[in-house]
Amino acid sequence: MAVFSKSQVPQFSVDVYQNEYLPEGGREVNAIVTVTSTGGGTTGGVTLPGATPAPSSVPGRAAPDGAGVVIMVDCSGSMDYPPTKMRNARDATAAAIDTLRDGVAFAVVAGTHKAEEVFPGGGRLAVANAATRAQAKDALRRLSAGGGTAIGTWLGLADRLLASSDLRIRHGILLTDGRNEHESPEDLRAALDACAGRFTCDARGVGTDWEVKEVTGIASALLGTADIVADPSGLAADFTRMMEDAMGKGVADVALRLWTPVGVEIAFVKQVAPTVEDLTGRRTEAGPRAGDYPTGSWGDESRDYHVCVKVPEAGIGREMLAARVSLIVPAADGGAPEVLSQGLVRAVWTDDMVASTAINPQVAHYTGQAELAQVIQQGLDARKAGDIDGATAKLGRAVQLAAHSGNKDTAKLLSKVVDVVDAATGTVRLKAKVAEADEMTLETRSTKTVRVKK
Repeated sequence: MAVFSKSQVPQFSVDVYQNEYLPEGGREVNAIVTVTSTGGGTTGGVTLPGATPAPSSVPGRAAPDGAGVVIMVDCSGSMDYPPTKMRNARDATAAAIDTLRDGVAFAVVAGTHKAEEVFPGGGRLAVANAATRAQAKDALRRLSAGGGTAIGTWLGLADRLLASSDLRIRHGILLTDGRNEHESPEDLRAALDACAGRFTCDARGVGTDWEVKEVTGIASALLGTADIVADPSGLAADFTRMMEDAMGKGVADVALRLWTPVGVEIAFVKQVAPTVEDLTGRRTEAGPRAGDYPTGSWGDESRDYHVCVKVPEAGIGREMLAARVSLIVPAADGGAPEVLSQGLVRAVWTDDMVASTAINPQVAHYTGQAELAQVIQQGLDARKAGDIDGATAKLGRAVQLAAHSGNKDTAKLLSKVVDVVDAATGTVRLKAKVAEADEMTLETRSTKTVRVKK
């Protein structure tokens, strides 16, 4: 497991890909903004040169590592059907605990119609070392199935626990096997609103009795990942990967700041890789004509964002700065935020029709990927509603888009729901019988995208 010192934080770069040329009277400017974080010591497997391992600590003290993780395990009655599901959940949690880096603050929560601390207890976090990992795994024997499901209470307890220490990185891992039946959708929404921006959270559904939109909604609101583990025996490997990713985060609370000149309107801001996530409605104002869009925590990774703005009309030969995109993090002393990197989006009006009508390859690719995610959801919703023609049309379009963009993983998932007659034209037939796990996997992973070759 890679570790790094405070001075060894990731370095950020911003690259802008766009066709800056507009025809006379043109207003819409599209750009793909690629943000890359490197050098944070998260490249895996070894301690990087110059880095020093975080010291081991004792429970009850603030984590010197500056990172904290709360694992929330569904312990509702349905986790006993089959009995192996609860055992797999305990084993997966133990594997995640083994993956914790020394110095990371952590806790385990049992979730039913209420939330209970399993380890360490007392409304606090333990700090990972050999002793606390062993104690936590011993405490997992107390996990047993019984009760209902109220996920908002689990998230609320995780938030309070993570707030009990001075942490730089705050992360949750949530596992559920059923629907959130013991609290209202409004209660869950309120809990997510309260937790948003306070910690990130990866959510997993095990088996096939849970609600996809609930699990993906949790991950979306808390800027984490969502996935299905249809076979409970795969939980340990999945939990290990999730914890490894969490341990790789080096910078938290990174925001994409968009500044626009007078007269420029923002159409949307979306993350488009590695998943599609619309950030437009999450803007917080950051001074005159500037707004921040949250991106969560970062390790060594790269993400792509689609920025679309509308500029005032201008004549041939005019040019302007359409937007300035900056990566920022809050200052430790509460002062002005630190700018990590920035890029510029431009607009140039021309009478060259070839230049002004060309679509930038990155913009075209991710426009298709966003449509792919949308038509999969629409197609599956139509199929559930019994609209065979609508489902066939939408899922056929999804097959066409997946083939065109080279999204082989999504194409493979689609082939389990439809029989593909001609991928190029999107000609398909709905399968008469579809395994529930296959349909849920397609729905859960519908927002995953492939990177464009630049």
